[in-house]
Amino acid sequence: MADELGRKWDRCLADTALKTATGVGIGIVFSVLFFKRRTWPVSFGSGLGLGMGYSNCQHDFRSPYLIHGRVVKDQ
Repeated sequence: MADELGRKWDRCLADTALKTATGVGIGIVFSVLFFKRRTWPVSFGSGLGLGMGYSNCQHDFRSPYLIHGRVVKDQ
């Protein structure tokens, strides 16, 4: 069980970091191209990335432990 929890944390942190970095990158592009270098698109993009990562983490931690499509009973 501890191994699965560690894997979930690793996936959670990696997913959140990737989504946040992507949001920041898209925010920078939109800021430069469309919004005359204002900072709010970068903040908005990073907030969206953090929110999506947090939501995915909540879903992952609330789901039962799955191994190859079968539910494993907690002992």
